[in-house]
Amino acid sequence: MLGRLVPAAILLLGLALFLAFRLDRYFTFEMLSRHRAELVAWVAANHLLAAAIFVAGYALAVAFSLPVAVFLTPSGGFLFGPWLGAALSVVGATLGAVAVFVAARTAFRDLFHARAGETLRSLEAGFARDDFAYLLFLRLVPVFPFWLVNIVPALLGMKLARFAAATLIGIVPGAIVYAGLGAGFGALFDTGRKPDLGIVFEARILLPLLGLAALSLVPILYRRLKKGTT
Repeated sequence: MLGRLVPAAILLLGLALFLAFRLDRYFTFEMLSRHRAELVAWVAANHLLAAAIFVAGYALAVAFSLPVAVFLTPSGGFLFGPWLGAALSVVGATLGAVAVFVAARTAFRDLFHARAGETLRSLEAGFARDDFAYLLFLRLVPVFPFWLVNIVPALLGMKLARFAAATLIGIVPGAIVYAGLGAGFGALFDTGRKPDLGIVFEARILLPLLGLAALSLVPILYRRLKKGTT
């Protein structure tokens, strides 16, 4: 039983060490601006290696639930361009999310089932019927904590392949938006201005994301309406 807790314990320890040593101070747009000449030159000279390191670093950040994803995706757009930066971010985020999912399922699912009452069992059954659509919705709406959305499906019995696929698809629109913003950082840095990611929550960007999220629930609504008419 204790062995099942090891993966989750490692991920929690990594987060604790990150916070204890205040490593978040190195993941700021000010630091990116200060070292951008060296970073851009190194990425240009070592493109494949830089891409691999970025994906691995992003996966580790998500696996340890580090509060730096909002920095990493725009930085990917800045260093690799909007499309490649978005693609690398999606791959890294999906790998990290899978690691959290597996750790949570291994450590806590049996305990969750043992403690869950009838209400939670009903919730699990309802989620299982449309888990892909539900997870897609949660990924598309940029307000739900990413780490929490990694854990809940594991506790509710979602299959790993469906989790990975829904995560991969669901984070693409947001990654494109953030990487696209990051691709324009050079002009901001040249004028001494700071990036403002709050633009993501403006209606012209947020409403299309919410529209995609609503579309992901259409199959659920259709099935329920069809069931109600039969």
